Amino acid sequence: MSYYTNITNARKDLYKLAEMALENGTEININTKKGNVMMIAEEEYRGLLETIHLSANESLKKSLIKGRDTDFEDTLSEDDVEW
Repeated sequence: MSYYTNITNARKDLYKLAEMALENGTEININTKKGNVMMIAEEEYRGLLETIHLSANESLKKSLIKGRDTDFEDTLSEDDVEW
């Protein structure tokens, strides 16, 4: 879900906007004369960075896709994995 506002209202409603981002995962789009700024929760931001990092590693990306596409019946139980 996205919420759009301008910089003047964002300044006035900063606490409310932060709560929206944290509690609901709302993406806050703040319009300024020089361009737009996005405000998201730190957890969302870190998740995006991790996704970018994983996607940048081609062999890891292929491994993740292969794992995603593997039928559950073809996987090992946790007890069969050596940690």
